[in-house]
Amino acid sequence: MTKTSERRVFLLDFEKPLYELEEKINQIRELAQEENVDVSEQLAQLESRADQLRQEIFGNLNPSQQLQLARHPRRPSTLDYIQAIADDWFELHGDRCGYDDPALVGGVARLEGRPVVILGHQKGRDTKDNVARNFGMPAPGGYRKALRLMEHAEQFGMPIITFIDTPGAWAGVDAEKLGQGEAIAYNLRQMFSFEVPIICTVIGEGGSGGALGIGVGDRVLMLEHAVYTVATPEACAAILWKDAKKSDKAAIALKITSKDLKELKIIDDIIPEPSGAAHSNPIMASSLLKNALLYNLDHLSQMTPHQRRELRYQKFRQMGQFLEK
Repeated sequence: MTKTSERRVFLLDFEKPLYELEEKINQIRELAQEENVDVSEQLAQLESRADQLRQEIFGNLNPSQQLQLARHPRRPSTLDYIQAIADDWFELHGDRCGYDDPALVGGVARLEGRPVVILGHQKGRDTKDNVARNFGMPAPGGYRKALRLMEHAEQFGMPIITFIDTPGAWAGVDAEKLGQGEAIAYNLRQMFSFEVPIICTVIGEGGSGGALGIGVGDRVLMLEHAVYTVATPEACAAILWKDAKKSDKAAIALKITSKDLKELKIIDDIIPEPSGAAHSNPIMASSLLKNALLYNLDHLSQMTPHQRRELRYQKFRQMGQFLEK
C-alpha cells in the first residue's frame, strides 16, 4: 500500500478539501520539475491558501469533529510519544497477579536525563493490533499493573507521567468478575496519597472511569484536539434519547473539548497541536508535549510533597463547582 492510498483510507470528511488542495499543489510541483517550468509564484499562492484553509478547518471544529480527530487511526499513541520524548525507555510488564494487560503499557524512562515512570493506555494501529490491545480498554489487571508501576515510582522518588487515551475501561462480564470497579477505585485512592509529582495528559480519547484510573494528578493537561468525557457521546445519546444517532447533540452537551474543560477547570492547561492536528505532524506534536511536561515537572519539583498532595486534593475537590452563564 502506498502512502497516498494509506492516507486516503484514514481521511476524515472535513479534511478532504485540504487534502485535495495539497494534492493539487504536489501535482503542480512535480509537473513543474518535469517540464523545468518556474511556477514558484503560483505555488506560493496555493500554499498560502492551503495554510489559510487549514486554519479555517481546524480552528472551527465542532465537538463531534474533535471526537473524530481524537479517534483518528493515525493519531500518535502512548508508545509513539514515549519513543519520541524519552531519552531511554524500558517497558515493564505484569501486575504480579498473573496478568499483563497490553491495553495499558508502562515502564521507566529518562526525560531530559531525569528518571521518570511513564504509563498510559495503548490502542492498536490496525484491526489486528486493536483486537490484541482490546481497543485500548484495560482490564482490571491493566490498572493493577499501572498501580504497581506508580508504587515503584513512589518508592524510588521518580515523577509519574500518565497518558490517557481510552474509550473506557473494559466493561465485560469477566472484567467485573476480576474486580474492575475495585481496581479503578483503589488507583484513585492511592494516587491521591503519592508524594512524587504526577502529571496526567489526555492525548486522545479520555473516557469515563477508564481514564480516571490513571488520571489523578497534580497537573492535568490535555492536547488541543483530545476529548475528555464521562461517557462516549454515542452511549450518552443511547441512554438519554434511546438513539445513538443523536451523538452530535450529546457531544455538545457533554462539554468534551479541551476548551470547554479548561473553562470548567477540569484540566489545568491545553497543549497546542500542530496545524492540521497531531497526526499531521507527530514530531512537532511530540516536541510540544515534551516541552509542556518539562515545564510542569520543573514547577512541581519545587514544591514539597505536602504541597503537591494538597494541590491534588483541592483540584479534584473543587471540580463541579461552577456557575452557568
